[in-house]
Amino acid sequence: MSCITKFLGAGAVLAFTAGVAAAEPAIIYDLGGKYDKSFNEAAWHGAQRWAKESGKKFREVEIQSEAQREQVLKRLAQSGANPIAMTGFAFADVLNKVAPEFPKTKFAIVDSVVKQPNVQSIVFTEEQGSYLVGIMAAMASKTGTVGFIGGMDIPLIHKFECGYAQGVKSVNAKDKVIVNYTGTTPAAWNDPVKGSELAKGQISQGADVIYAAAGGTGVGVLQAAADGKILSIGVDSDQNYLHPGQVLTSMTKRVDNAIYNVFKAGANLKPGVKVMDLKAGGVAPAMDKYNAKLVTPAMKAAVDKATKGIEDGSIKVHDYTTDNKCPVE
Repeated sequence: MSCITKFLGAGAVLAFTAGVAAAEPAIIYDLGGKYDKSFNEAAWHGAQRWAKESGKKFREVEIQSEAQREQVLKRLAQSGANPIAMTGFAFADVLNKVAPEFPKTKFAIVDSVVKQPNVQSIVFTEEQGSYLVGIMAAMASKTGTVGFIGGMDIPLIHKFECGYAQGVKSVNAKDKVIVNYTGTTPAAWNDPVKGSELAKGQISQGADVIYAAAGGTGVGVLQAAADGKILSIGVDSDQNYLHPGQVLTSMTKRVDNAIYNVFKAGANLKPGVKVMDLKAGGVAPAMDKYNAKLVTPAMKAAVDKATKGIEDGSIKVHDYTTDNKCPVE
């Protein structure tokens, strides 16, 4: 139902452009690729669902370098693709530049706000979902020490970290949260070997539950946790199936729903900021057959209670991006 191109040079881009049909929606995946089993893959599932339901085609592109962001975006817009969605905050600057050049084209960006009249900015309350999996981590931990491994060291991922730490400490204020980040460049999203090394280091410090918010790098974290006979927590997509019985849960971020809705709206996509929070089903811990034996009735009750509290406002989960501080660290 789709067409995908991996870029090897300018010639490949030009050849791809010639084959793009007008008015077809398009998606550009961030570095790490659409099969990262996490963020990009969630977006791909949303696009696939739209294609299956509508019987129509869409275009998808995996970039391989930072330099291709603007090039690919312009080529798709010039070809008539509409709307054009992109995954990741790293597209923000490029989109802010390109969108005004194509006022009749609708664009959507996930994880950043771009204030242009033809752009829909889709953001999530990652801190809320992370708070809930933090509760689960604290209740599952036997050592009182849990871990967090982030991908690129940026405020967005600190939202995950801070919400998680708040959730952990809401159960036991004395619990310890060990924190590591994979790197400071986009390569941090696709380094499972480094993720595995960091996870092993946290295990050696006593962590018996590790939350990975690191894109494709998280696959290495989950593998190391499974090898070390401890629990892990996945992110973005439901990753419970990767190591049945050893992934406590996954903090699902419904990027799939976001992309599905963008494609469904088509050229009628409404610009502005769209917030996908806990109440709207934008984030949530994954519960399925793969982690059913790990989630105790008490744990589920605690999550349900906290969910209600967050939704009615009686529980305030801090958004790190508001002041770049976390109250529990």
